[in-house]
Amino acid sequence: MYVSHYFEWESAVTGGHYQTVQNQRRVLDDHGVAYTTDPEPSADLLHLNNMGPRSVVAALRARRHGTPVLVHTHQTAEDFEESFVFSNLLAKPLRPYLAFAYGLADHLVCPSDHTSAVIADYADPPRTVVSNGFDPDRLAGHDDPALRREYLDRYDLEPPVVFNFGHVIERKGLSAFVETARRMPDTEFVWFGYLNPTGGRFDAVLQSADVRQTVRDAPANCTFTGYVEDPRGAFAAGDVFFFPTKNENEGMALLEAMSCGHPPVVRDIPTFEWLTDDEDCLKATSPAGFADALATLLDDHERRATVGERAAAATEPYRLDAVGDRLVTLYEELTGLSA
Repeated sequence: MYVSHYFEWESAVTGGHYQTVQNQRRVLDDHGVAYTTDPEPSADLLHLNNMGPRSVVAALRARRHGTPVLVHTHQTAEDFEESFVFSNLLAKPLRPYLAFAYGLADHLVCPSDHTSAVIADYADPPRTVVSNGFDPDRLAGHDDPALRREYLDRYDLEPPVVFNFGHVIERKGLSAFVETARRMPDTEFVWFGYLNPTGGRFDAVLQSADVRQTVRDAPANCTFTGYVEDPRGAFAAGDVFFFPTKNENEGMALLEAMSCGHPPVVRDIPTFEWLTDDEDCLKATSPAGFADALATLLDDHERRATVGERAAAATEPYRLDAVGDRLVTLYEELTGLSA
């Protein structure tokens, strides 16, 4: 089997989307699947991970060659809103564009049941849910006490630390994160990730004025670190993972945090229906509710540990080895070839 595994705008895309594609390529390497990162319509399978114009052209060419086209539904118009400058305006034409682009696929792969339900209103091709998963090796050593001390000292943090990891955008729950921190002035809140006033010029262009103002107005107990070269440092310094995202296709950072044994507090949205409130997470819908949930875990060390242990156990089916087997099986079904 020879796969064309194409990721349009690969050099510009960051965050979970980028990491997901790298995970897929590790799966292909581990399963001995030969592949190219160029859009080759004559391959046994064309797997597209970002439906820009070159990907649309590649899909049309592959269909003319009789090559099966598999498209990963990383984006929805709903997920694009409240992300970067002008994103709400661009989300309106994005939906019909994605409906057309996804409609070119012979098969769609969706990262969650929630995304599959959303995509059902976009396009008709058959859909299979395969989690983006997470690579536990990426965070190996996160529990090193020396690494924890290094990152606590670097950002002048006093545990326990409430933390988030990822792009600093409103869709990820920025306002709720800041407002919750304001309600808990004696607790350290840290957001590790891109897009804040300490970023470069490219960050400043992408970031909306509202986001910049929210970050500037954040209380003293709310820290924005900017880009972190070693993601293990974020998970070493943090104690409770706070993920008030408004819309998510799956949430790789959440899976990673849970796998490290960090109990999560999440917004009660359909994406997280696979999590059980007060067992492997705590759920809320407002800053007041988030503050209560966080206080519950911070004040009760035993409960924090129990929820964290259950959270780690719940991520087992999302490990890259299990997810990879499902992805390769889908390849085999679409091509009729063995890996």
